[in-house]
Amino acid sequence: MEQSKIDKINELAKKARACGLCEEELALQKALREEYVAAFRTALTNTLDNTYIQRPDGTREKLKRKE
Repeated sequence: MEQSKIDKINELAKKARACGLCEEELALQKALREEYVAAFRTALTNTLDNTYIQRPDGTREKLKRKE
């Protein structure tokens, strides 16, 4: 996610605490937050998909998803 969008999320959060947001700003804030969470989850998923657990005996096994 671009830094400008993250800055906009922070700006809207500060404004919301100070004086509240109008409907358009609330919609923008919600959309930006959803995009941020999706990008964050994608990054974590990519990291976890390439993670291995190394045992004390030196063996390695791929991290499995919980079902």
